[in-house]
Amino acid sequence: MKTAQEDTGRSAAVIVANGDYPAHPLALQALADAPYVVCCDGGADGYIARGGVPDAIVGDGDSLSGENRRKYARLIHCVPDQETNDQTKAVRYLLDNGRHLITIVGATGKREDHTIGNVSLLIEYMRMGAQVRMITDYGIFLPCRDTCTFDCRQGQQFSIFNFTARGLRADGLVYPLSDFTGWWQGTLNECTGATLTVHAQGEYLVFLVHSPLDAS
Repeated sequence: MKTAQEDTGRSAAVIVANGDYPAHPLALQALADAPYVVCCDGGADGYIARGGVPDAIVGDGDSLSGENRRKYARLIHCVPDQETNDQTKAVRYLLDNGRHLITIVGATGKREDHTIGNVSLLIEYMRMGAQVRMITDYGIFLPCRDTCTFDCRQGQQFSIFNFTARGLRADGLVYPLSDFTGWWQGTLNECTGATLTVHAQGEYLVFLVHSPLDAS
């Protein structure tokens, strides 16, 4: 069975959102290896300040510095729609250009309401046809549908957030899963071996905490 991590292991594009700039080695490596980089509006300021030049800047233009707006005007794809956020605009831009394997970095930190919104939208992106993951400085979020198997390490911390799934159970976790309705109920679990399988029908979001080995 193909794992969710295998599906998202080689990204066709990386989105740099406008949260805290990534610091974890896995996030920075994903960005360094990216064949195509899209920055969400003001996220371009951090990327450019560190020597990067994005392939595209997508958003409504309200948080990009005036200097970069002028210097990189040819890269800007202005989407004034206020019914969605810049992260979603960037995902749609990539999907419209045939890029379905997407890694998102820099999407957390700063305002907590933006963080919650950005993370929850991963399920929507999966419904739109994206194979997407979000790498934070603490772990990796993966939106999933039905039964999925994940590579992990014994003792690695794991959380799951239920959206529409039924029949939730797992092989390879310390604590059993159930069809919980509160997001907190699936948090703070732990992997017991090198793989784990979540059995379900429907949609859910998982979070695998970075191992110390990920920083080496």
